[in-house]
Amino acid sequence: MALKVTPKASAGRLAGLAADAEGGLAVKVAVTAPADKGKANQAVVRLLAKEWGCAKSDLEIVQGASARAKTLLIRGDGPLLMRRLTDWCRDKGLETE
Repeated sequence: MALKVTPKASAGRLAGLAADAEGGLAVKVAVTAPADKGKANQAVVRLLAKEWGCAKSDLEIVQGASARAKTLLIRGDGPLLMRRLTDWCRDKGLETE
């Protein structure tokens, strides 16, 4: 999953969807932690695990560790995860910019 992360935000939150560099969509994530020694990445994983009700160990930033554009690996049953995330996006009213 593509993420667009804003560190040192005033509050931790999921802020919608945005176009990514490849023309796809990225989930916009804001965290209060600074981009220092992986603190923001850890905060992203904590926030998403809490929001999605999954274990932090099921989530891993696999690309873009030092960039704002990141790729998140979500471990689990692919079709089930896709349905859950699609439903989550719809329930949250997440739309593109």
